[in-house]
Amino acid sequence: MAINVAIIEDQRELRDMLVVLINGSAGFSCAGAFENAEDAITSIPVLNADVVLVDIHLPGQSGISCVSQLKQQCMDTHFVMCTSLEDNESIFNALKAGAAGYISKSSSPVKILDAITDAYNGGAPMSSQIARKVVASFQPVKNANPELQKLSVREQEILQYLSKGYRYKEISGFLFISIETVRKHIHNIYDKLQVNSRTDALNKVTKGGITW
Repeated sequence: MAINVAIIEDQRELRDMLVVLINGSAGFSCAGAFENAEDAITSIPVLNADVVLVDIHLPGQSGISCVSQLKQQCMDTHFVMCTSLEDNESIFNALKAGAAGYISKSSSPVKILDAITDAYNGGAPMSSQIARKVVASFQPVKNANPELQKLSVREQEILQYLSKGYRYKEISGFLFISIETVRKHIHNIYDKLQVNSRTDALNKVTKGGITW
């Protein structure tokens, strides 16, 4: 039986190219292609797709938000991010949302088909550079600031977003938590670090040249 594949990609040229690639390759069949998350969330649950290729940067809801919602409805479907975004935040947020794999849009047609097959068989396909970032994240940080160690993993994560200038609403969207929960975490951060502002908190944990 062919592997049933759905595509969520807003760039029409690339979306059409992926449809042609999948339908033109033995053992694969395109179940549907969508240009935004909203249409995909409505349609994919009834398509019985085995694997879904998802872009992150979509109009409206992001691909990460889309995966988070669809994963709850399509437990047996495997989601693979196919995107040009390769920063740590995008990678880990996608994996936390339920993505089984993460590959670059610049991957060759053969590698894209291999990633689909790998995900279908229970694997976790990733481009080599992305896999290295995942491995590096589990390695201990040398000379870690003791102030940073006072914070929980979630608090460190939120502080990292704050360091990049994100607002509470944006952080809540990235982490799939309420704005009120973000506020509570930030209150705890200030309390643990004994500071009263975002600037003071960042100065305290980055003292000595420690950066994210």
